[in-house]
Amino acid sequence: MTDQQESIVNYEVMGNKGPAVLLIHGLFGDLDNLKRLARDLEEDHRVIVMDCRNHGDSFHSEKMNYQVMAEDVAQLLAHLKLKKVSIVGHSMGGKLAMEFALSHPEQVHVLVVADVAPVAYDARHRHILDALESIDLSKVKSRQDADQQLAQAVDDRGVRQFLLKNLQRVDDSYQWRLNLPVIDACYDEISGAVRKGSFDGPVLFIKGGDSNYLTEAHRQAVTSRFNNVDIKIIEGTGHWLHAEKPRIFNRLVRAFLEQHSRT
Repeated sequence: MTDQQESIVNYEVMGNKGPAVLLIHGLFGDLDNLKRLARDLEEDHRVIVMDCRNHGDSFHSEKMNYQVMAEDVAQLLAHLKLKKVSIVGHSMGGKLAMEFALSHPEQVHVLVVADVAPVAYDARHRHILDALESIDLSKVKSRQDADQQLAQAVDDRGVRQFLLKNLQRVDDSYQWRLNLPVIDACYDEISGAVRKGSFDGPVLFIKGGDSNYLTEAHRQAVTSRFNNVDIKIIEGTGHWLHAEKPRIFNRLVRAFLEQHSRT
């Protein structure tokens, strides 16, 4: 879809009773990324999983920053007639969740941020962008062909499988679901800091014990924006903590949501 066709981001609703919870994936991901958590919560929550713009089956746009993506969230909640939700976001999705809570605090009940701080980061995903853009799709006749090309730059097979979920077969060729040119052009904004502001609601930061995305150096950036913060660490995990130790991650999220559903 083009900018003129922008509307509601692609989403799915899982569960139809209880408090509403919105789950937001990270860069290069889609709404499937947090489905394990969604399935854990759907019996007693109304869970919404979404594709961010330029990802998954959502529209493509020339703009991609946290301000416009926060408005995507606002439009989705209006479409679903939800006045207030809890939000769980991982990485880029965590930054988007923070941006939305700071710009629309009256619409957020509880915030859970998975392994990211509200700060600007270095270009740590640039090599992945370069690797994806270097794949010659004209020579890709199967996912194995794409995997072989990507393996020249990305050693980890699990990371390659995650990234190649973004390839889709159209007729006799493969295309990216991701809007790679715009993600590339807007990468500085995506890796940048979220807005300044204040959110008084409960916030849980969950850190991967082996990850450097959320460290003591980020404390001031966190506490200057969020006034009611709890921090949990999942030892023995990296940035993909929700996939590496899903039972622990899901238990922490559920406990926090349940704790604050009584307040």
